[in-house]
Amino acid sequence: MKRTTLLLSSALALALPPLAPAFAQEGKDVTIVLGEDIDLMEPCMATRSNIGRIIMENVSETLTEYDVKSGKGVLPRLAESWEDMGGGTWRFHLRESVTFSDGSAFDAADVKASYERASSDKLTCETPRYFGDTKLTFDVVDEHTIDITADPAQPILPLLMSLVTIVPSETPVEFVREPVGTGPYKLASWSPGQSVVLERRDDYWGEQPAVEKATYVFRTDPAVAAAMVAQGEADLAPSISAVDATDSETDVSYLNSETTYLRLDSAIPPISDKRVREALNMSIDRDAFVGTLLPEGTVPAVAMVPPTTLGWNPDVKEYPYDPEKAKELLAAAKADGVPVDTTLYLIGRSNLFPGVTEVSEALQQMMQDVGFNVELQMVEVAQQEELYSKPFKEGRPPQMLFVSHDNSKGDPVFSMFFKYDSNGRQSGIADPKVDEMIAKASAATGEERTKDWQELFAYLHDEVVPDVLLFHMVSFARVGDRIEFTPTIATNSMLPLSEISFK
Repeated sequence: MKRTTLLLSSALALALPPLAPAFAQEGKDVTIVLGEDIDLMEPCMATRSNIGRIIMENVSETLTEYDVKSGKGVLPRLAESWEDMGGGTWRFHLRESVTFSDGSAFDAADVKASYERASSDKLTCETPRYFGDTKLTFDVVDEHTIDITADPAQPILPLLMSLVTIVPSETPVEFVREPVGTGPYKLASWSPGQSVVLERRDDYWGEQPAVEKATYVFRTDPAVAAAMVAQGEADLAPSISAVDATDSETDVSYLNSETTYLRLDSAIPPISDKRVREALNMSIDRDAFVGTLLPEGTVPAVAMVPPTTLGWNPDVKEYPYDPEKAKELLAAAKADGVPVDTTLYLIGRSNLFPGVTEVSEALQQMMQDVGFNVELQMVEVAQQEELYSKPFKEGRPPQMLFVSHDNSKGDPVFSMFFKYDSNGRQSGIADPKVDEMIAKASAATGEERTKDWQELFAYLHDEVVPDVLLFHMVSFARVGDRIEFTPTIATNSMLPLSEISFK
């Protein structure tokens, strides 16, 4: 039934009259169709996928970047090199003759100011959540040398710096609408709800990318996005549905770094009861989604990070689909006075991925079939963010947020603290043992680090049951016949225009 609905939806969208060719391309300009509008143009929020796809490494750059193509490690960006000085301190040697798009020179003071700004309690930036309870201090050695000290020591500090977007030290401590960065592009215009235009800088420090101007437009229906590329009105739609990926000449599938899950609020009854959380997991027939509402290649999840991540534990198995056992668990919880009949609010994010509404409806039905009372609400990204991150509102009802988490960096440190630590900004649990395990693994190196993460994954999944892990996702991109572009595991979160060339 759900598959039929999805097919009909896509067919109807494709049957609509052709869109006006307002974005017809010429020369070395490109149009990119994204499925989700942006509410901010703030560099310190670029780890959020809808923002990162536009500005990360296009407008705003970082000291380092992770080599997602080979997975072999950390590459230089604004930092040319770095070395471990001992005692938790790393020294970074910065590129010279780099300027921001406003003409000002880039130096070590900008690095220090960028992190301090992002960490300010006057902003609710995404960047600090990846550092957990690690405290960073920045000491400027000279204009192009800076020492960064982590307490406790961080053996992967150079990798962590791939998340800190650099802005001029004069940038005010408030969300900006016109970001200034060192990247190869500058913001030319932003019409909220309509388009964003980036233009190539002639004074960029690095190699000039082929794309001279990029126009980003937003279409919530992936079928419309696919049709725009097919009709020559756009060059790239990085996220279309599997149903619309019908042209082998233009459509490419790729394993992205997104893990979808239901973030449970374990502080609120009845979700506060472990049996209820187990019953929620056992109510979901994950395999039934693959090849129907979700494309072949989608992998049922047992951890917050994809299988390519350090510390992946092959011994952790997905929860079985067992509706009868789920009913038994609910009955036992009810007999002990747990209010299992309370309405649970399943809150989905519109345009999280193609077909998210249909998947949300199917999840709701599966949970209702075992006896849960579930109300589904679909909201926009900004609305969900208010519920997703602390401080949580007092008096809130029991909530299950249908969300996704991106980790393309290869290490769980980018996920574990802010998702599961008692002080984590998006954590729905408070477990002292989990806090200790996260701290231990974050400070470890080599084989010990791998082992520590494996133990944490098993403990979370088997003993704590903090969420309903769903899927490691597969995406489809439609690439127009004017350009060359190959998606990577990071394409869902960032889309460097330098990776696009012309035929």
